[in-house]
Amino acid sequence: MNQETEITVERPNLSGMGRAALRDVVLGLGVPERQAKMRVQQLWHWLYHRGATSFDEMTTISKDMRAQLAATCDIKRPDITTAQLSEDGTRKWLLKLDDGNEVEAVFIPEEDRGTLCVSSQVGCTLTCKFCHTGTQRLVRNLTSAEIVNQVLIARDALEEWPSPPEGRLLSNIVLMGMGEPLYNFDNVKPALDTIMDQEGISLSKRRITLSTSGVVPEMRRCGEEAGVNLAVSLHAVRDETRDWIMPINKKYPLHDLLTACAEYPGATNARRITFEYAMLKDVNDSLEDAAELVRLLKHYKIPSKVNLIPFNPWPGTLFECSDWDTIRAFSDYIFEAGISAPVRMPRGRDIMAACGQLKSDSQKRRKADLLAEAAKA
Repeated sequence: MNQETEITVERPNLSGMGRAALRDVVLGLGVPERQAKMRVQQLWHWLYHRGATSFDEMTTISKDMRAQLAATCDIKRPDITTAQLSEDGTRKWLLKLDDGNEVEAVFIPEEDRGTLCVSSQVGCTLTCKFCHTGTQRLVRNLTSAEIVNQVLIARDALEEWPSPPEGRLLSNIVLMGMGEPLYNFDNVKPALDTIMDQEGISLSKRRITLSTSGVVPEMRRCGEEAGVNLAVSLHAVRDETRDWIMPINKKYPLHDLLTACAEYPGATNARRITFEYAMLKDVNDSLEDAAELVRLLKHYKIPSKVNLIPFNPWPGTLFECSDWDTIRAFSDYIFEAGISAPVRMPRGRDIMAACGQLKSDSQKRRKADLLAEAAKA
């Protein structure tokens, strides 16, 4: 007796898809070529302007088409494993992907803006010694849809659908979460295209910053193809120190990195490159270090500003944060040289959401604590 084998066909998930992928889905449903553009436009509006999470909401699409979509496709966000709310208003989501891996996204509210810190990889390959994410091995790159979905989840939580034309809570994005975005630029770029599309989420490239540890060969490509702001994780002004705390410097030393910064497309005094600088006690925080930082930025003629970051501790770290007087003196020296050097006050430290603290297998806590935090968020 023959027994039929049941074949399960994976249903496409439209959440996070770009226009080309949506068009493929529409054509696969038998929509004539001449109607495909209209159908994609309708789906785009509902997914990225109105934030729809079910086909029933898409009232401008015919009932028959909605039924066909519901029978063959999904609109699924990643599952939220935990949602935490800091005492300073910072939110952190631990998101479970379809394959069981997890990533973190963080929303930081401020008086004049709200910034979402987005991850681009599960783990990281760079092993920077002061960064908690660097203690987690690289598992894989995120897909473009998984990157976009972090934005959708944040806007769900902020109840920011449909897309407000102005005054939005989520006004800025930084690719500064888990991973090195320039090692996944083939997925980061289409994700940015979706996020910047004027008929959907509609965030300007001037409100998006990509942070790199210094993947020199991809930096120009980022400027030419994405045109977003660039932030560089610098953290040391001498090769021997940077070699130690950031091993990528052995491959792309300071001269190569700063030359690439000087040549970054679109960098001007109006669109300066941001240099991130974690203040590590007795490692990189002397006035001699400040003087060398000023000398380098002026020598390479880079339109720049410096973000001084008080080091955010995490379990097992080798480093301490510089004393406040040391940080202030470092900042004052750079300001007096004519370069902006604000101190970025730590946000979300109490929920391990501050810069350098993200790690997807977050520290184990009692289930009751997690449930309480999720309820608050």
